[in-house]
Amino acid sequence: MSIPLIQSSLEIILGIIILFAGGEFFVQGAGALAGILGIPQLVIGLTVVSLGTSAPELFVSVGSFFRDSDAIAVGNVVGSNIFNVLVVLGSSALVMPLKVRSRLVKRDVPLLLAVSAAVWGMASSGRFSWQSGFALLIALIINTIWEIRTAREEPQGIKDAEPEVQIELGTNNLIKATSKIIAGILILALGSNLLISGAKSLASSYGWSETVIGLTIVSAGTSMPELITSIVASFRGKTDLAIGNVVGSSLLNQLLVLGSCALFAGNKGLEVEEILIQKDFPIMILTVLACMPIFWTKGTISRSEGALLLILYIVYLTDQIFLNSLPFIRLIIIFYILPLILILIIFKAINYWKLKKTI
Repeated sequence: MSIPLIQSSLEIILGIIILFAGGEFFVQGAGALAGILGIPQLVIGLTVVSLGTSAPELFVSVGSFFRDSDAIAVGNVVGSNIFNVLVVLGSSALVMPLKVRSRLVKRDVPLLLAVSAAVWGMASSGRFSWQSGFALLIALIINTIWEIRTAREEPQGIKDAEPEVQIELGTNNLIKATSKIIAGILILALGSNLLISGAKSLASSYGWSETVIGLTIVSAGTSMPELITSIVASFRGKTDLAIGNVVGSSLLNQLLVLGSCALFAGNKGLEVEEILIQKDFPIMILTVLACMPIFWTKGTISRSEGALLLILYIVYLTDQIFLNSLPFIRLIIIFYILPLILILIIFKAINYWKLKKTI
C-alpha cells in the first residue's frame, strides 16, 4: 500500500472520528443553551438533537461545495439517505424488532417520500438553483413548526422517545454551553476538511469518481452518528427514537443540507451529475418506498426485514464499487437479485392488505 493511499485513508478515518466528536459537543452545547433560554425539552429533542446528527453531513457537503466538489456535496446527501434507510434501520432492527407507530406510516414516511420526489424533480435539470435551496429551507421551517405542534398532541409515549439533554442553569453554565457550541463548530469544520481531503485523494488514487466516493465512503462516514444513536436507542428499547432518527435525519439531509448548499451556490447553482439523476436519486426514493410494506407487516420491522435492508445496501455498494471492473455483477443484480426482492416486497404488501380486510 502506497504512502499517499495510507495518508488519505487515515485522513478519512480521523475525519469521521472528529466529526462525531464535534457533533456531540454541538448537541450538548446547543441543547443546554436552549434549556437555559427556556425552550421545552420536546422542542430541543425535535430540533437541536436532530440537527446534531445531521451536522456532519451539513459541514461536509457545504465544505465540499466551497472546494468545488459539487459531486461529493450532492452524493453525500443521496448516499447518506440510502445508508440511513438500509443500514441504520436494518442494523437497529437486527438488535431489536422495531415497533412502528401509525404516525410514522401515515405522516412521516409519506412526507419523506414526497420531499425525496420533489428534490429529484429539482435536480432533474442538472443543477440545484438558489431558488430551489430557498424553497427547501422554507419547507424545513414549516415542517419543524408542524412537527412541534403535532408532537404536543401525541401520546406521552412518543414524547418519552425523545432524547433528553441535561440542563444546568447559571451564568457559568451559559458560558460553558456557548463554549461547547463554538468548539463543536470548529471541530466539525476540522473533521469535514480532513474527510473531504482524504476522500478526494482516495478517489484520485483508485480512479474512482468523486460521485462514487460521496455516495459510499463519505456518506457512510457522515452517517455514523445516526447509526450509533439508533443502535443505542434499540438496545435501550427506545424503538421510536431509532426509527424517528432515520426519518428525521433523511429529511434534514435534503431540506437543510441540500438547501444550504444550493443557496450558497447563488446564480451558479449546485451541479448534479447525470448518473445521480438517472440512478441514485431513484434508488433513494425506492428505498423509502420499499420500506412501506415492511412497516405494514404487523406494525413491526422484524429482524429478517432488517437483514433484508442490509442485503440491499450490500447489493447497492457492490454495484457502485465494482461496476467498472466487474460489469457482469450489474447483470446479476438487475436480472436475479432485484426481481427476487421486488417479488418479496409485493408478496408482503398483498399479505398486509389481505390481513387488513379480515380485521
